[in-house]
Amino acid sequence: MTIGEVEQAAEAVLPPETWDFVSGGSEAEVTLRANRAAFDRIQLTPRVLTGVAAPDTSARLLGTDTTLPMAVAPIAYHRLYHPDGELAVARAAKTLGVPLTVATLSSHRLEDVAAVGGPLWFQLYWLRDRGQILDLLRRAETLDYRCVMLTVDCPPYGRRLRDVRNGFRLPHDVVAANLADPHRHVARAGEPGAASAIASHTDAIMHPALSWSDVAWVRENTRLPLVLKGVLDPRDAVLAVEHGADAVVVSNHGGRQFDGAPPGVTALPDVAEAVAGRCEILVDGGVRRGTDVLKAIALGADGVLVGRPVMWGLAADGERGVETAITIVREEFTNALALTGCPVPAAARDLRVTLAQEDRQW
Repeated sequence: MTIGEVEQAAEAVLPPETWDFVSGGSEAEVTLRANRAAFDRIQLTPRVLTGVAAPDTSARLLGTDTTLPMAVAPIAYHRLYHPDGELAVARAAKTLGVPLTVATLSSHRLEDVAAVGGPLWFQLYWLRDRGQILDLLRRAETLDYRCVMLTVDCPPYGRRLRDVRNGFRLPHDVVAANLADPHRHVARAGEPGAASAIASHTDAIMHPALSWSDVAWVRENTRLPLVLKGVLDPRDAVLAVEHGADAVVVSNHGGRQFDGAPPGVTALPDVAEAVAGRCEILVDGGVRRGTDVLKAIALGADGVLVGRPVMWGLAADGERGVETAITIVREEFTNALALTGCPVPAAARDLRVTLAQEDRQW
């Protein structure tokens, strides 16, 4: 009935170290907790007598028609949670008409996920090997992925202490399937209390510095729409537009990078004001309910990315579990639109937004 119950079902079946990997954050996990708390503080004032009986939940994000203003966020190594991995998520996303963002560190190849069909986006990490970056971009274009989502807030890798304590490592049957990876063995070398094997592997394959000149290089080397994921400061959002970004994702990496960053939904209004409609805006971090999607749109987003709830569904029941998780959000969002008098998602922009326990209005 709720994403919380999907979460409980996933925790019951996953090994504790894998549960910590998907659900944990960095350092003291202050930002991880703040992501959820920020949504809970936001209040929307419903409009009445609008005659809305059957809201239309559809949207268009980055040129992709969707049944919801939502896409599945990029998450590495889906096969950690279910043997079918990204293929199960792709099938469920296709059935329900929402885009799936396939990660650079996907445990199935871009080609295999594309064979499932459905709207697909591609997430790019800034690798040390630019030849591999170019290869990934060309493959994504050839396979009809709809955009390139460059993650700009990683590396360096956040200090994810649960993984360090667990000595978390990849099992031998889970690999970064898209990469020619001479460092593959590093991802399996963790020891409890030592460095996380995932962190060590990330440091080995990803370039530690990413700059605006690199963003310009990506823009020059792909014909696909370009999205920058990990933007929080409105000044960076403006620079993103100036460097050719078609969209930004207001995100703190799910509380897994800098512990102390503001929640994406808190940073969202200032980013929306700064870009002033010059690019699309997505937001992630802590989205668990259909009302969260409505709140994000009311604050200036075009849509949201949802990550952990989808992985919880995958762990709990494979493809059917992913369908369950997305369907819960869809039903809640449809109900939220009707109850606030919004015939379509964009109508949420006209709702009055306040913060609980504060006499403040956005």
